[in-house]
Amino acid sequence: MSHVGKKRKVDKSGQDRHYFNSYTDVTIHEEMIADHVRTNTYRMAILRNSELIRGKVVLDVGAGTGVLSMFCVQAGAKKVFAVEACSIAEQAANIVRQNNMEDRIEVIRGTVETVDLPEQVEVIVSEWMGYALLHESMLNSVLFARDKWLKPGGLILPNKAELYISPISDPVVEDRLNFWYTVKDRYDVDMSAMSGFARKCIMNSDITMISVHVEDVLSHPARFAELDLNTVTVDELRSVKGKFKCDSFGSAAVNAFCVHFTVTFPCPDKPLVLSTSPFKQETHWKQAVLYLDAPVEVVQDTVVTGEVCMYPSEDSARHICIHVDYTIGEQKRQSKTFSIPDWNSEGHTQ
Repeated sequence: MSHVGKKRKVDKSGQDRHYFNSYTDVTIHEEMIADHVRTNTYRMAILRNSELIRGKVVLDVGAGTGVLSMFCVQAGAKKVFAVEACSIAEQAANIVRQNNMEDRIEVIRGTVETVDLPEQVEVIVSEWMGYALLHESMLNSVLFARDKWLKPGGLILPNKAELYISPISDPVVEDRLNFWYTVKDRYDVDMSAMSGFARKCIMNSDITMISVHVEDVLSHPARFAELDLNTVTVDELRSVKGKFKCDSFGSAAVNAFCVHFTVTFPCPDKPLVLSTSPFKQETHWKQAVLYLDAPVEVVQDTVVTGEVCMYPSEDSARHICIHVDYTIGEQKRQSKTFSIPDWNSEGHTQ
């Protein structure tokens, strides 16, 4: 879901209100539950940790419709506090009753920063990931819950997140840019003068959420950041950065970078990984695509290096910005900063 509009600065309470309101409609919950990779990975991770969950108290941060809370009950949890800030909490309570779990799941309407739980918890579960991992800043709430409510040595699901980048060649962009050169053949009107304007509009500074095809990825993804949810701090999330190095697969024109993430669940046998890689089954997160100002030709083993820095937008702390410094082959070093368009602008609703 992408909404493009004029950017404007919103106060924090307004940002939060817009954010929580976006989860009051059925569409986003349908999209998340229907995402089999997402939902089933959480289910399997929770059930595989049944030995650590059975008889324990669990906190579900941003519970939504309560599905993760119910997985925890299926895994044997003694009590689950399902904390949800938006009005979907009413539907969660209905679903809990429908599944005869009201004796084990308590749905609490409010933000995790303001609710008062009756006891500490041994487990925190949360599906906090946004586009490009950090968009929406819900991880801050998980860390708050960890520091305030989780007993020492408690379990966090998932407990690790990793960010990756790879150069890509998006053929759709090249087709769209080439379109203006084909108009004369169709209508005998030369509109090639539009090409520069089209390039400026298409290869802009927006973080574009699309599904990237495997054949368009030009190198193995390079990891540039890792977050340990047991130790990472809110202050460290203000600047998540790292260097990367990629070796090109073959001859092509690099016109964008692709950013994806994974989260890892600790399990008794082996960790379970939820991946949004273009090499894996598609998820509702898709991939974050960052278009360069102009394509750069590469050949086999051309080296692409750089550094990525992700940080909250000055206009809206819940929105993420991505700054990339990069060098492709012998080209001089380039820099570009990207942001997700402001979905909460006037005239645009969820």
